[in-house]
Amino acid sequence: MASLEEIKEGRLKKLETLRKAGIDPYPAKTERDFEIGELIKKFEKLQSENKSVTIAGRVMALRLQGAIAFADIFDGTGKFQILFKKGEKMSNESFDLFLETVDIGDFVQATGTLFTTKREEKTMQVSAWKMLTKSLQPLPEKWHGLANVEERYRKRYLDFLMDPELRDLIVKKSQFWNVIRSFFREKGFLEVETPTLEVTTGGAEARPFKTHHNDFDMDMYLRISVGELWQKRLMASGFPKTFEIGRIYRNEGTSPEHLQEFTNVEFYWSYADYRMGMELVKELYKTIAQEIFSKTKFEYNGHTFDLADDWIEIDYASEIKKQTSVDIAEANEEEMKEKCNELKITYRGENKERLTDTLWKYCRKNISGPAFVINHPVLVAPLAKKVLGKEVVQMFQPIIAGSEIGRGYSELNDPIDQQKRFEEQGILLGAGDEEAMMPDLEFVEMLEHGMPPTCGFGFGERLFAILANHPVRELQTFPLMRPRE
Repeated sequence: MASLEEIKEGRLKKLETLRKAGIDPYPAKTERDFEIGELIKKFEKLQSENKSVTIAGRVMALRLQGAIAFADIFDGTGKFQILFKKGEKMSNESFDLFLETVDIGDFVQATGTLFTTKREEKTMQVSAWKMLTKSLQPLPEKWHGLANVEERYRKRYLDFLMDPELRDLIVKKSQFWNVIRSFFREKGFLEVETPTLEVTTGGAEARPFKTHHNDFDMDMYLRISVGELWQKRLMASGFPKTFEIGRIYRNEGTSPEHLQEFTNVEFYWSYADYRMGMELVKELYKTIAQEIFSKTKFEYNGHTFDLADDWIEIDYASEIKKQTSVDIAEANEEEMKEKCNELKITYRGENKERLTDTLWKYCRKNISGPAFVINHPVLVAPLAKKVLGKEVVQMFQPIIAGSEIGRGYSELNDPIDQQKRFEEQGILLGAGDEEAMMPDLEFVEMLEHGMPPTCGFGFGERLFAILANHPVRELQTFPLMRPRE
């Protein structure tokens, strides 16, 4: 078998042959009449009219049989067979040049008439062809495929080209966001855009990426939420319902469910509380499942769940006590660390907020759902309104397949309470907790002017990954890779 270097050298010679024949191997323009998908739909009509048509695409297969050559070309909308016959409808010179210079992987344009073979395959008999792009590297099948995950992610363009199922999932992912956008618009929500560069990172607890604004000569952060504190300002501005779909950035570890850069959506709804939000989220998730996957029952990571079932409610503290025997209201940090060690749970940070969250993450993996976790302690939700008379908040998290698929709450609009909670988060930051929330005193000032009762909720592409039964990194168009050394 020829080496990659030998294959490239052979293709460079074919490139030179085309140029010597006066042919530009990389023209800017094509004369195609139809995308292949459209041609297939209109095939019978076009065949009956016996009209000459022009299509274009990448050569995915090439079969030579003496004075006859078959090729399959693909343009992203479909694949189509084209036939070359030496001396029939095309010149001998044109046929010979095709055989001499075209390889699998090249992009070509073909003009001809349509017919159906004896095997009932829709085909074009070519009368003229044109090189559109001469490829210098072979497609994966020529060198035993993309051998490992790193190569697949690094050469994602080949991964998509050779894997129709994966390509279809990327199309579905686009449809996923379109369904969400349509859902909110139909419910009267206004789509907005909020800053991705922030002076303080509000709206979530995560380690941010830090950058520098040269013009203002100040450090800034890439956002870790889809404009939570900004969208709440819009609630105070008199916009009753808003949503945003956008990228967020978290400088944390990578896992099947976690990435550093991903897309989320957040909505904010004036004069609504978390109970109203729960009903809207149930409706939204079922709509997504039906419109994208045409079903509501799914399997993922050993779990089976049906979004059409009743969504049970799970008390946060009770579930932790049930699964670990830890009473988070009474236990201290040392007792929590002892339990983590006993259960062989890796934990980061030693304050009570981090340890409580760590125990919860251990427990949630055993919940198939669909379920809503409620009654979170105040310390893990610094932006949520309290349940009156209790040290828990009006917060809800959908759980499916052992994962948190979103977070929402009745938004805290008491400026005095909010400032106190920001101060508590500031203490955690000062003690080295990089995931604690940065205080935003201008946000507190906005609350002092008044924000209506509001429900906010956010979720991201992890939902799509679970419904599609793939790791979330697999469904990134271009996952982050370390540069080659």
